[in-house]
Amino acid sequence: MEERFKQPWIRNAAFDSIYILLPSFVALIIVALLPNRFKSTDELPVYAWVILVLLIDVAHVYSTLFRTYWNKERFNRYRTLYLIVPVLCYIAGVFLYTMDALMFWRILAYLAVYHFIRQQYGFMRLYSRGENKHSIPATIDVLAIYAATVYPIIFWHVTAGRNFNWFIEGDFISMDTVIVKNVALYIYLLILSAYIGKEAWMLYTSKRFNIPKNLIIAGTFLTWYFGIVHFNGDMTFTLLNVVSHGIPYMALIWTFNKSEQAQKSATVYKHKLYRGTVAFFLLSIFLFAYIEEGLWDGMIWKEHGSIFAVFQSLPLLRSKELLALLIPLLSLPQSTHYVLDGFIWKKQHVA
Repeated sequence: MEERFKQPWIRNAAFDSIYILLPSFVALIIVALLPNRFKSTDELPVYAWVILVLLIDVAHVYSTLFRTYWNKERFNRYRTLYLIVPVLCYIAGVFLYTMDALMFWRILAYLAVYHFIRQQYGFMRLYSRGENKHSIPATIDVLAIYAATVYPIIFWHVTAGRNFNWFIEGDFISMDTVIVKNVALYIYLLILSAYIGKEAWMLYTSKRFNIPKNLIIAGTFLTWYFGIVHFNGDMTFTLLNVVSHGIPYMALIWTFNKSEQAQKSATVYKHKLYRGTVAFFLLSIFLFAYIEEGLWDGMIWKEHGSIFAVFQSLPLLRSKELLALLIPLLSLPQSTHYVLDGFIWKKQHVA
């Protein structure tokens, strides 16, 4: 009798579905219900900025603290890595900003894009564990997750007049090239067709269907395509980009840490520990996000004075020399997060 296929959930079906898989589809539903002006303009209401940028995008960066600097055992094990990465990121940031401010933002933007793409690849791999990663079906999965993310980025580069950017206007290289756009589209459709065909064949021949892996790949295809290619609005891009990335990342950090805590804690205390630490987890990352964005707004942007009133007494800086020191410092949580994330999910680091 053939053994029943066991779905490779990270924690369990309920947790994974709510916090890792569903955010992409919930964001798509919200986008479908938005007024048309949010789908084709650069309008981003303040309330949306607070929820999406402050409480999800910026806050998720600080969740890395729970996997690195605030995890005593891991910090002691990887002390050199954790200490040298922010130092090198800051030095590189100061050097780049001193040379050319746009070059600094451009490299940071591409580093962020790489981080976002690799996260989707990482989730796909987590939901593919147990499968032969050197097989043809596994290769098609890899091509699919990269097609889902890379094609929209290529489209962004070769299509003028987008109403959104990653960090600042002009941080992506722009070249309005029809040939590149068409070739990229054909490859994208070919890989998508191969992936759908492969899944249909696997279901027909083995009667197995990997639910979480297919949902993470489908969610990636849909959010990146509609957020960047189909719609041309800052609201839609930010909503689809941030929700599908930030919430699953925070959930992954939380569930890995919770798993480690559960192994060390007595059963009688587990539920109380869970309720206590989730509040601390969320409040602490929200607080750090608020302080960081307050400093940005008080000294650099001056855009959300009503939200960061306590920071408005800070001086607005215009000195190139001071900015070359301050902006890489304020962006250090992001750059450190992008670089460290390339290490903390490797097998030797997870164990």
